[in-house]
Amino acid sequence: MLYLVPTPIGNLEDITLRALNVLRSVDLILAEDTRTSSVLLNHFQIQCPVTPYHQHNEHKVFAHLADQMQAGKTMALITDAGTPGISDPAYMLVKECINRNIDVCCLPGATAFVPALVNSGLPTHRFCFEGFLPLKKGRQTMLKKLSAEERTIILYESPMRLVKTLANLIEYFGSERLCSVSRELSKKFEENKRGTLQEVHDYFSIKPVKGEIVIVIQGTED
Repeated sequence: MLYLVPTPIGNLEDITLRALNVLRSVDLILAEDTRTSSVLLNHFQIQCPVTPYHQHNEHKVFAHLADQMQAGKTMALITDAGTPGISDPAYMLVKECINRNIDVCCLPGATAFVPALVNSGLPTHRFCFEGFLPLKKGRQTMLKKLSAEERTIILYESPMRLVKTLANLIEYFGSERLCSVSRELSKKFEENKRGTLQEVHDYFSIKPVKGEIVIVIQGTED
């Protein structure tokens, strides 16, 4: 059996009791970065064996891992933060397990875009999650397409690219489109900056930006 186990996006207290029980009971934990995951596992005194599973090796190891599960092993997949499969590796292994009739169970838990959406003040009844924009090829096409999107739009971004991406959004969406940028969600220095794209761009242009970033943008129907 394969468990997909969400891990805290910042505050370790956001782990669920069920997630801890699963991580203590499986035969093997698959981790996006074993060094990052060791902080969580050591904090909760989880002694289960851990092996890497990330975007650079998943295409090489997913079939072998499925072989082991088919032979009776139970595994849990975790990423550095949040729910596996949401802008993180999981899809290839999940698909392989389903094709082989291996049970897959995804636990409910932390993911960054939900709190960012809910506290944005923008409509939550209809939204689209696009993850990270393409860095080069297809970026302009995607921005043009999203500029006409009626639903609230959710993007992930790195702190290094935030200001550039906000400038791109102004170019395609207009400077007055409302947005909210959330960073360091669930951590001590959590920040949610709301306003027009221009206001938020100007705010982050003059201050250092750290932490994982979620951008929530008003759709055209609002």
